[in-house]
Amino acid sequence: MTEDRTPTSAPDWARVQLHIVSGKGGTGKTTVAAALALALASKGKHVLLCEVEGRQGIAQLFDVPPLPYEERRIAKGPDGGGDVYALAIDAESAMVEYLALYYRLGNRTSRALDRFGVIDFATTIAPGLRDVLLTGKLYEAVERNVRNKGARVYDAVVLDAPPTGRIAQFLNVNGEFGDLARVGTVRGQTERVMGLLKSRRTAVHLVTVLEDMPVQETIDGIADLTSHGMRVGGVVVNLTRPKSLGDEAREAALSGELPRDAIESDLQKIGVDVTPGLLDGLVEEARGHAERRQLEDEQRGRIDELGVPTYELQRLPDGVDLGGLYELAAELREQGMA
Repeated sequence: MTEDRTPTSAPDWARVQLHIVSGKGGTGKTTVAAALALALASKGKHVLLCEVEGRQGIAQLFDVPPLPYEERRIAKGPDGGGDVYALAIDAESAMVEYLALYYRLGNRTSRALDRFGVIDFATTIAPGLRDVLLTGKLYEAVERNVRNKGARVYDAVVLDAPPTGRIAQFLNVNGEFGDLARVGTVRGQTERVMGLLKSRRTAVHLVTVLEDMPVQETIDGIADLTSHGMRVGGVVVNLTRPKSLGDEAREAALSGELPRDAIESDLQKIGVDVTPGLLDGLVEEARGHAERRQLEDEQRGRIDELGVPTYELQRLPDGVDLGGLYELAAELREQGMA
């Protein structure tokens, strides 16, 4: 269990339909996005978990075959809740769908363009077009309603987004494209997408670990998102370590004043043959842990100064499997994120 870090004034995430999860590489943003999707899929709710980077990270986490450009059910929500569906969005398939929807090109014509490399060529030469198509598909998934024949309607959509270093650019690319297209279908579509991304129905959550570079990237990411008018959600501090030393013991370890005689006596009571080398090693290990704790607390302080809701997830000792995802989902629910 993590310490209680539930915000004193918890935000109303229930009104958010699109949860965008970003973070520096290596912080576990895909894991957090998956856990959040599971946490949201309760009380009969249906959630769509999307990825856009082509890494198939969701399939690996849930131990399912690689995801196609098709929504597939991959898990059931906790406590007999709803369902989690997953979708790997790729620009080429999204463009085929876009041409069919807005320009009435049949699937055969669109597929032919794709086969001859026209779509790949277009997404390569047009800066930002790939991200426009990816976010356009995301918009379509959020805005569905019962009038869409055969379309599954979701209570929430969670996006495993690009890293923090380019998240604002990724989300704002529709605004840049809309400025280039003065009128017409493209202009109208980009305005609608930006309307969703900058609305109260969208929140961008950032994942970090208690290290200097990821925390600094989180700080920079919040500033960048805010400058573009995007709503920052919560900060999820991932992979935290349990506090195995109390505050007094930590201070003693840092100052080299741990009671060596008492440690030796306690070890002997449980049958450990204590040597000077063993005792020195244990004291040194305790000092190293205390130093890590001190550095982590400094990073916590920097995060607290951001003034955004903060949640913590402990490092799972056996790694992340499906059972571990449910554990993390329960932690997010207990802390008020879902």
